[in-house]
Amino acid sequence: MKGRDGLQGNPETRGQYVLIVLDGLGDLPHPSLQGNTPLGAATTPHLDALAQRSELGLLDPVRKGVAPESDAGVLGLLGYDPEQESPGRGVLEAMGISLDLRPGDVALRFNFATTDASGKIVDQRVGRNLATEEAAALAEALTQARLLESEGIEATVSATVGHRGVLRLTSLTPEELSPDVTNSDPFYERAGRAGHAVKPKEPRVKEVLPQNSTPSAVRTSRALNLFSARVANLLPEQEVNHFRKARGALVANNLIVRDAGTLPQGLPSFAARHGLHGAAVTEMPVERGIALLLGLADVFVGPMGKDVPGALRHRAEMVRRELDQEHRPFVYVHLKGPDEPGHDGDALRKKQIVEDLDQHFMGPFLDGLDLSRVTVAVTADHSTPCVLRGHSDDPVPLLVSTRGKVQDPSKNVRYTEDFAWKGTLGEHLGKELLPYLLRGEWPTSG
Repeated sequence: MKGRDGLQGNPETRGQYVLIVLDGLGDLPHPSLQGNTPLGAATTPHLDALAQRSELGLLDPVRKGVAPESDAGVLGLLGYDPEQESPGRGVLEAMGISLDLRPGDVALRFNFATTDASGKIVDQRVGRNLATEEAAALAEALTQARLLESEGIEATVSATVGHRGVLRLTSLTPEELSPDVTNSDPFYERAGRAGHAVKPKEPRVKEVLPQNSTPSAVRTSRALNLFSARVANLLPEQEVNHFRKARGALVANNLIVRDAGTLPQGLPSFAARHGLHGAAVTEMPVERGIALLLGLADVFVGPMGKDVPGALRHRAEMVRRELDQEHRPFVYVHLKGPDEPGHDGDALRKKQIVEDLDQHFMGPFLDGLDLSRVTVAVTADHSTPCVLRGHSDDPVPLLVSTRGKVQDPSKNVRYTEDFAWKGTLGEHLGKELLPYLLRGEWPTSG
């Protein structure tokens, strides 16, 4: 008999489930931490106490050998195969900002970037200090310029957070567009329907190529190359960039795109795939887009802002609130913090962020939580090692609390990469995690 959560069995004994994703948490030993990782060097009493009543192991969010983007990693952790089932990062970002996508539209994720006169990328994120308001002004100017009208295409440029944004292409003629094109962003390549990180020897804006010989793919790639050239001519003259240059900041003089996609058809919802309803507490548009795509209840809290401790406590409160909803036995929460210092190569700041997460999120979240009723999984969507300053294909540490198991401090178990490598759970694919949490068995990889 099915219980109210849609699963076989007694709902009173099945309990509830929380998946905590710490963005970019995984790391490698770093010289500034005496050869430790930021997670291993951090003081994390709440995570460690949870580890003492949990099992540890490793996950490859997409598959072994792939350095996934966040969206691909999250889709994997939620039980989907990103390379086969992702609609593309652009679509997810568009959904996350409620950008209207129609059948036939192509959406791409973009970064405002800084390039030199030769097209070499000086900074793929404009120094990571492009304000969202500045990006919005640049995006509006590009949209108003109608850069692809001569090609029978409407190009809508929408800023999201900081240097990030979405480019939507809409055909104004009967000729179709296609998502089957490569990226102009040299730091990411297509992996099936998803994207993965790469480290180019010399980062330059790449020519967009069709992935097949269809007229729609050829047309789309040609349009994107024209768009790139016209953007590079228009952006340097924008007022935002004059002001940035005057104060000595990097200018947003280019735009690099990746992970084209179109609206998906036939993708099963989270409830249909796993047999229970859930909620998602998210802070970035792409994660909100995933929640909306999969039919998870949308609890969008937005970027953290300057009051990080307060923002983390608020997220903990939101997760606990969602757990109190009787009809939502599953809650996924995404915490962005560790990823940025990984990209910046700042191991000390990443260690501090991990400590903040432990104190201000894990502490309030676990306070008074009945762990005999709630299974908690803590992991990451990908590794962002500080020594590499980017995503890597290293597996991420996994913690799964065990209902009925009591804390045992004598074992001195911690939630770290080292303990995860030695853990009893072993190493598995991200898409196998949800079946394990819900049924207690790892499915056969396929």
